[in-house]
Amino acid sequence: MSAVQSPTAFGPSQALDDATIRARTDAYFNRTRDIVTRFGDRRVTYALFVRRPVLSATRLMTEWLDNVARERGISLTHEVMFAEGAWVGAGEPLVYITGSFAALADLETLLLQKLGPPCVAALNAYQMAMALPKVRFLAMEARHCAGFEMQEQMAYAASIGSLAARSEGALGFVGGANDATAGFFGQSAGLGTMPHALIGYAGSTLRAAEMFHEAFPESDLVVLTDYFGHEVTDGLAVCRAFPELAAAGRLAVRLDTHGGRFLEGLDPQKSYAALERNTPGTIRRYRSETELRNLVGTGVSAAAIWRMREVLDEAGFPKVRIIVSSGFNVEKCLAMADAHAPIDVVGTGSFIPDRWSETYATADIVSYDGEPRVKVGREFLLRRAGDRAAAGT
Repeated sequence: MSAVQSPTAFGPSQALDDATIRARTDAYFNRTRDIVTRFGDRRVTYALFVRRPVLSATRLMTEWLDNVARERGISLTHEVMFAEGAWVGAGEPLVYITGSFAALADLETLLLQKLGPPCVAALNAYQMAMALPKVRFLAMEARHCAGFEMQEQMAYAASIGSLAARSEGALGFVGGANDATAGFFGQSAGLGTMPHALIGYAGSTLRAAEMFHEAFPESDLVVLTDYFGHEVTDGLAVCRAFPELAAAGRLAVRLDTHGGRFLEGLDPQKSYAALERNTPGTIRRYRSETELRNLVGTGVSAAAIWRMREVLDEAGFPKVRIIVSSGFNVEKCLAMADAHAPIDVVGTGSFIPDRWSETYATADIVSYDGEPRVKVGREFLLRRAGDRAAAGT
């Protein structure tokens, strides 16, 4: 599995000076560094792990560590135990880091910040892509992130999850929504066409489409259709205004209907009927209220997607694509797969972990000067570290 390239020279991989590291790490690590410096340094090995199953997404962390080592002029080694995108069981060590205790003690907090979240998000992205293997995904995490460092971690994670899914035949994530992280997906620029704000500015969905096409005639035209609550009416109006783009497969409607209402023309009964016409039996297999809402509820449901496909085909626009967004997490993707929803692209940032506590990574020192030693209860971390110590490395 080939590695992706970091598109930036800043963010998680940028080395920080000692004063900044000291300010951002936990105080007890700073005090430990001071004590070790005073009483004598030792060569230690850390084992880093996450308590839940994840995909290996360690490169941003190890790149940052290498950069800090260069800035500090220290020698250290790190052994990554799993290839990027590989499945890692709960508690399995992801990385072993060996070097000066004095030089590594104050790095633990920042290393853990850069390990757990990408590994969990990568697994989520992988599961979403595998749920809908014939659908392309667009990473739209930026607006949900607490600053660029988190954004870069999440985009990186989506690319790693996608690499894993593509190795199993899925299409996966094909790009991101902005230029800064496009390189993770092999792109030179972000993907996307228009926000709701442009439609409000234009005064109509059709006029926004006309403006976009006039400004960017070489780009495919993707039009949001829910601004005025007329997904069907406005979608068809745009198709009729651009028949050549529609016939060439260069036009798409994006459904982003919010959860407070149904797609134009639908209600509960008509939503059930839309599924029965197109995927008989699906509605009888639902297992939870959330799944039922994803199938026939308000917002971008499976029934809404099927209804949009019906009206496009009936109007003579079978090559117009359907792009969907709004809360597409793992569970919603699985519901769409069960309903065989005719989706071409999913725009989502919902691979960001729902429960941040699941992303907490942990580090333990497992050897001092080559002698295996770890706190009681973490002996499972000694396996590989002990092998390495016995070999004298």
